[in-house]
Amino acid sequence: MTSELKMRAPAALAALAGLALRLFFILRFPMTSSGDAPLYTALAWNWLRHGLYGLFLDGRPTPVDMRAPGYPAFLAAIFAFAGNSARAVMLAQALLDVATCFVIAGIAARLAPPASRRRVALAALWLAALCPFTANYTAVVLTETLTTFLTALAILVFLEADARPNTGETSVLPASKLGLSPWLLMGLITGFAALVRPESPLLLLAAGLVLLAKWRRPKDWGRLARATLLLAAGLAAPLAPWAARNWRALHEVQFLAPRYSNLPGEREPLGFDAWTGTWLWRFRDVYLTLWKLNDEEIRIGDIPASAFDSAAERERVTKLFAEYNETLVLSPEQDREFGVLARARTRRHPLRTHLQVPLLRSLAIWFTPRVELLPYSGRLWPPGEQWASDAEDFLVTLALFAVNGAYVALALAGTWKARTRPGWALLVAYPLVRTAFFASFIETPEPRYVLECFPALTALAALVFSPGDQLSSTGSG
Repeated sequence: MTSELKMRAPAALAALAGLALRLFFILRFPMTSSGDAPLYTALAWNWLRHGLYGLFLDGRPTPVDMRAPGYPAFLAAIFAFAGNSARAVMLAQALLDVATCFVIAGIAARLAPPASRRRVALAALWLAALCPFTANYTAVVLTETLTTFLTALAILVFLEADARPNTGETSVLPASKLGLSPWLLMGLITGFAALVRPESPLLLLAAGLVLLAKWRRPKDWGRLARATLLLAAGLAAPLAPWAARNWRALHEVQFLAPRYSNLPGEREPLGFDAWTGTWLWRFRDVYLTLWKLNDEEIRIGDIPASAFDSAAERERVTKLFAEYNETLVLSPEQDREFGVLARARTRRHPLRTHLQVPLLRSLAIWFTPRVELLPYSGRLWPPGEQWASDAEDFLVTLALFAVNGAYVALALAGTWKARTRPGWALLVAYPLVRTAFFASFIETPEPRYVLECFPALTALAALVFSPGDQLSSTGSG
């Protein structure tokens, strides 16, 4: 009883500290119109008020599939009680994110040996509660908080399914007591996460790679096949109604969301995307090019020298931008010209397009000050000039950069300590798979794309607080 009280008091304090941090961001730095926030709000409100999962285009109700319905459903549930209130959404996300902190503590506890489980769980709880990056995203109407919660929950279920049988411990999952397979449950949770963000099945890909490595011998192929089928069935169950709706309303087969989430009649600038893919790796360049396209002028002076292999190529791009800036609409002909440039650059330097740029993007989305939702520049270089220009901006940016680096460093150290613990491999595989996907296949290297990895990152970081000799016990997972 005394040990439980000793655990509950600091856990409650961590939860209160985490909630206070999230309320600080909500009150001090709320973002009501960032990115897709207005779109999600419109989808939720139209669904709630008009029974339409879609938008009013030219005054006409139009069903769309450009975003899956998970997050709009979350918003609609809140709007049903609080009205169309962004502040109510943020407060709900703050509470949900604190709940995620406890799930992360559970993940860390299941990785830790019994002797240090309480200490590691408490360390994970504090690290998650005080993480400014996940806390900051509760103050914006975007999908990150809900997806991170579902991702953490799915990882926890994986550890229950995979790690505990190796240790001989009894599962604490209610699903196990009801006879529901944890593999099916993990698939179900990931399916609901896919209705929030369509790349969520990457977690199952990582899990599949881990299980394939573990059960690669012929004697284990039956277990591998069963787990794979249950994961797939669980994933498909939440997506099937959405796919049926898309077939009925739009006459198309769509289980997730379209690769290019355009409104009806919009065209994706594939050539321009391919051209930026041969050089763009900094997030600031996204603001200056991709997010200005078909809306604002794009200045050739904002394009870095790495985008050109010769003076002739620069002159060709300058001419294309001059033509575009006259209308602020990228024509199909101009888009094809950018596609030709992209193919030529890739032929000349294939490793640059397929290896160097993705690697640089990976570093950019992980090692960044993460100030995209804050009124700070995120610039640190040159230090003297940035300090002289705005000391507060420089100090906040530097502090967030250092905090981000500290979380990554602790996670790397925790990974080394946990390398013999059952279940640890998924927490390493998932960030690698997710990073590779976004660095290689998505046009915009946004730092928020790896926030869903922070449950794994934080749980691994907490293992630093477990004695090394205890972590060496039990076989690898």
